[in-house]
Amino acid sequence: MQRREILKAGLSLPLAGLAGGGLATVWAAAGPGQAFAADTVPALARALAAKPYKAAGSDLPEALARIKYDTWRDIRFDPAQALWKSERLPFQLQFFHRAFLFKQRVDMHVVRGGVATPVVYTPKMFSFGQAPRPAQDDLGFAGFRVHAPINRADYFDEVCAFLGASYFRAVAKNLLYGLSARALALNTGAGNSEEFPAFTGFWIEQPASSAKQIVVHALLDSPSVAGALRFAITPGVETVFDTQLRLYPRVALSSVGIAPLTSMYHFDATDRVGIDDFRPAVHDSDGLAMHNGAGEQIWRPLHNPPSLQESAFQDRRPRAFGLMQRKRAFADYADSEAHYERRPSAWVEPVGDWGEGAVHLIEIPTKDEYQDNIVAFWRPRAPLAAGREHRYDYRLHWCARHAWTPSLATVARTRIGAGGNGARLVVIDLEGGGLSERAADAAPRAVVWSSAGRIANAVAHANPGTGGWRVSFELQPGDARTIELRAVLEDGAGPLSETWLYRWTA
Repeated sequence: MQRREILKAGLSLPLAGLAGGGLATVWAAAGPGQAFAADTVPALARALAAKPYKAAGSDLPEALARIKYDTWRDIRFDPAQALWKSERLPFQLQFFHRAFLFKQRVDMHVVRGGVATPVVYTPKMFSFGQAPRPAQDDLGFAGFRVHAPINRADYFDEVCAFLGASYFRAVAKNLLYGLSARALALNTGAGNSEEFPAFTGFWIEQPASSAKQIVVHALLDSPSVAGALRFAITPGVETVFDTQLRLYPRVALSSVGIAPLTSMYHFDATDRVGIDDFRPAVHDSDGLAMHNGAGEQIWRPLHNPPSLQESAFQDRRPRAFGLMQRKRAFADYADSEAHYERRPSAWVEPVGDWGEGAVHLIEIPTKDEYQDNIVAFWRPRAPLAAGREHRYDYRLHWCARHAWTPSLATVARTRIGAGGNGARLVVIDLEGGGLSERAADAAPRAVVWSSAGRIANAVAHANPGTGGWRVSFELQPGDARTIELRAVLEDGAGPLSETWLYRWTA
């Protein structure tokens, strides 16, 4: 079972409360098409937020609502009926059927020449396999996916998909699906109180015959906030989402997550204790990367902790952050089915001044690879006030690698194991940057710090096996149960590597 097919999309709720009915009612009353402009969806969100939240009930037939995952997978959209296939446009759309956990209707519209027209559902769009074929013709859709020639010119690959609550994910050239993004996170990590805003409607602009990108508008709703998003999606070696987010809170939002990313980390060479698995590592992402407002480049390896832990990295005017998958060789995972070496990284670049706040990292313990247990997002320092518009623009890169400070060496691998006399031995391999041209006898200095315990035998030396450099040290934790660690390689002129951070737990 693919865990991201069963994300909390069952919480996706249809829009209600506009003009005395849902969005579909408003659209139907307006006739087959309605004028559409750049401010149409923000205006809908603003009007929605001015009214009390009202969740409409599901109208999905019980036979579809009760099917299991494998049966739901039997319901497949007919590629021959993909939107824009007959027009031979550079993008095509396919749709997901409502069933299983994906019960709630998400209204779909196509925008042509400034006019938005609903996409009309019919069961003839789908093959059903062992799933029950619905008798009615007005069930609507659960989500959609975009196809384009990304790996070769004569084939339309699946580039991105929007399915479940406000989740979406994408791939770049030669990559497979892995981590997901969300439109918004609310109260994430706060026990059982997390709220999942949901996409309730999409407006997709029909691309021109020469278009390199496709534009998607989305309406967002939840008990606490309504919102509008605009994605300009450009597939390629990096698939880029130029994103505009507009939020209209019904109540003050103090625990909000902007540009949230959700991933899976089971184990790697830092935390193999108790792991009985033939593979060297299992994860969709191996680290949180940050480029803070002060210009410091930071790498924080992920961890599967014994209990939920949250880290906050304070910043002002952040330059970028993301959940990255740096290991790119098959031998790093040795998994011929999952191919974790082909999972994308996701890199968020704020556009404009995001002010003061913190990048939050939440790590949740997991015993397998089927649960998303890692979340990262930006949280503003001040709560988002109710009754106002709040804007956040950013570029979201789905990529294999993404360089930001080429002069600095980056962390390629982190290994932690037993040292002598109860110590833990930490080994950090660094590659690239100016270190690649540095003579082996021109040894830089390893600067290592810990919040508790004691650091011993910190050394740095060239690593002929990789062509990079290696930093190693012993951590003697004593009675400490949690220790924050920091390391950087530098010389008299300043840092030669990015800053390595880690939270060690007993």
